[in-house]
Amino acid sequence: MPGLYLSHLALSHFRSHLRAELDCDGRPLAIHGPNGAGKTNLLEAVSLFSPGRGMRRAAAPEMARRPEALGWKVSGVLQGLGHAHEIEMRCEAGGARELRIDGKSAPQLALGRLARVLWLTPAMDRLWTEGAEGRRRFLDRIALSFFPEHGEAALAYEKAMRERNRLLKEDVRDPAWYAALEAQMARAGAAIAAGRRAALDRVAAAQAAAGTAFPAAELAIACPEDIPEAAEALAAALAEGRRRDLAAGRTLIGPHRADLSATYAEKAMPAAECSTGEQKALLISLVLANARALSDELGAAPILLLDEVAAHLDADRRAALYDEVCGLGAQAWMTGTGPELFEALGERAQRVEVTEAGGESAVRMT
Repeated sequence: MPGLYLSHLALSHFRSHLRAELDCDGRPLAIHGPNGAGKTNLLEAVSLFSPGRGMRRAAAPEMARRPEALGWKVSGVLQGLGHAHEIEMRCEAGGARELRIDGKSAPQLALGRLARVLWLTPAMDRLWTEGAEGRRRFLDRIALSFFPEHGEAALAYEKAMRERNRLLKEDVRDPAWYAALEAQMARAGAAIAAGRRAALDRVAAAQAAAGTAFPAAELAIACPEDIPEAAEALAAALAEGRRRDLAAGRTLIGPHRADLSATYAEKAMPAAECSTGEQKALLISLVLANARALSDELGAAPILLLDEVAAHLDADRRAALYDEVCGLGAQAWMTGTGPELFEALGERAQRVEVTEAGGESAVRMT
């Protein structure tokens, strides 16, 4: 089953890449080169083809090549679902990121209806042992991959909550102002909660139906206290909690307080208590399950970004991962320090070497 893929990618003044161009045919890309050569910068550029700030969550000006800081441009041709789209993103020096799709200006959220991009980075290896914010972000990326409108609900919720928090900090007591903002938060919050649960249901079903070499993870939404998910109930809880929130200077109840828990199903062990290798395997399993569920739903596998994916995997697990990626028909952009890490892919992948000299990255197909 052919997946979504970039048939062309071009970078200008992006991170360590003064200029870079790649022509791709939809197969996975095995990207190798020494640490610091600019491999991850390529994956970050591809991550910008989905809504949001990309896999590093960097502000647009931070992506400009140094020391020039002249701004940057990333463009590509997205193929899939019977269509091809020319997508261009740029940021002038110090400015905001701008998006054009097929020559026309478009909002960031429009990307969610064209592309599906999932990623796994070394920083995510600590997902189960660090704070809840990263797990919420991971959960919302899963939901966004199924429901592009999830991003709109999250933005609406955050905007209303910021304004409510401002009123709380300024000790404003007018109930009418709070009621209007709480109604907005409740509508958006209910949509967020529903999207999260529906997304986890899809991932769980995909895990249950798949034969895979990677361990299944049982996922659940955990909260420090009971958070109502229906709009009316959430609005009432927000109103009831105003006095407590005024004392704290911030909103203490809502979907922004939710957490994601994971359990290694076969061992009935919380992910946070698993070994480093097991935690990595669980993350890979979840990304693959997310990809399988999307492939079933859309009729095309998403683009996968797997940065330093071979870390903590032995040769058998690497081979199993490559088999699953190729079985999905996914264009997976995978990085590693040496070409030997990708030997099990054989002719099923395109090979890309990234080198660096004098602070400038160079990219070539091998």
